Amino acid sequence: MTSLKHTLPPTQTDDLATRSSRLAGVALLIFLFVGLLSSGRLIVSGQISLLPDNVPTPQIFDGDITHRIAKELSNAQLPTTFAKLERGVSWLLLRDTGPRVRSGCPDWLFLADELKVNHQAQRNADAKAQAVIDLKQQLSLRDISLLVVIVPDKSRIASEQRCTLHRPVALEGRIQAWTSKLDAGGVANLDLTGALTPLGASAYLRTDTHWSESGAKAAADAIAQRLNTLGISATPRRSFNESHAPLAVRPGDLVHLAGIDWLPLKWQPAPEMVAQTSTHELPVASADSPDTEADLFGDADLPNTALIGTSFSRNSNFAGFVQQALGAPVGNFAKDGGAFSGAANSYLNNPAYKETPPKQIIWEIPERDLQSAYIDPIAYRSLR
Repeated sequence: MTSLKHTLPPTQTDDLATRSSRLAGVALLIFLFVGLLSSGRLIVSGQISLLPDNVPTPQIFDGDITHRIAKELSNAQLPTTFAKLERGVSWLLLRDTGPRVRSGCPDWLFLADELKVNHQAQRNADAKAQAVIDLKQQLSLRDISLLVVIVPDKSRIASEQRCTLHRPVALEGRIQAWTSKLDAGGVANLDLTGALTPLGASAYLRTDTHWSESGAKAAADAIAQRLNTLGISATPRRSFNESHAPLAVRPGDLVHLAGIDWLPLKWQPAPEMVAQTSTHELPVASADSPDTEADLFGDADLPNTALIGTSFSRNSNFAGFVQQALGAPVGNFAKDGGAFSGAANSYLNNPAYKETPPKQIIWEIPERDLQSAYIDPIAYRSLR
């Protein structure tokens, strides 16, 4: 027991501390009250919806619901302004990039989702693998082939640029485990790790989630080789050339996600300079094209290959490089933010699929989506 004679008397606060604490308390109450009014006005006016109509259990466990609420409430002007200032100050003083972005070596940013060990990861991966196998079987009934292409994480390929950033060991075998299930289900697939590893860090952009043009071209060449080994030919045969824009700053989506893209460039991570490539199909006279012979309805001039997937397929001229590698045009139906099955569902409900189905579909899937919650099931009824 502590002796009372050694107990120090409580410290007496001076008048300045008392007044300042009261002022801080009042300021906090005013801030909370104004924020409450701002958010309440948006809710009452119907400008934001806190909860979706259906709330799947996986969304609750993965924190998607709380993320949605925070995102919706952030539409209020006052929280938006303060959040913007907080992000800028945190970056400038602490080099903090917020909850969705992680910093690696200097000027290298990584998406936090790549480093996340998902709740019920194996169950999610199994459900998605089975969905792909089921889709392949449905497509086969219409004589459509499917090639699933896995894009490895940036944090996997550009591992030397992580520096002190930790990548969980549990993630190392997830591509191989998932593609093994596809192999067992008879689904043709391609893990791009082998194509991108020789490029190392140059396969990806420093401040962006996506691959660089070097990485995109290497991926396109690997896809063309894989289709060739499967005996699949893309038509109609065409020639392409490239044009290159002047060297310019390429904004990084991870800088935006970190909430610091509003800062002056000199205060952001060093910007990337890119001479953007564009691919152009060369005109061909119809009389000179063997693909149009005996074509009564003009369908021979339409691409027989469709590309579905995520924003990877819409960045760094990937679709253009695929066309060059295949020597044929490709219908690009990829979807930004589509995650695992967003683009698949959109395309299978698209008149382009129903009226002029392709002969083959290339489905690009990022590694980070393999074990996330399966919340957007593929609508097989759309295939009929």
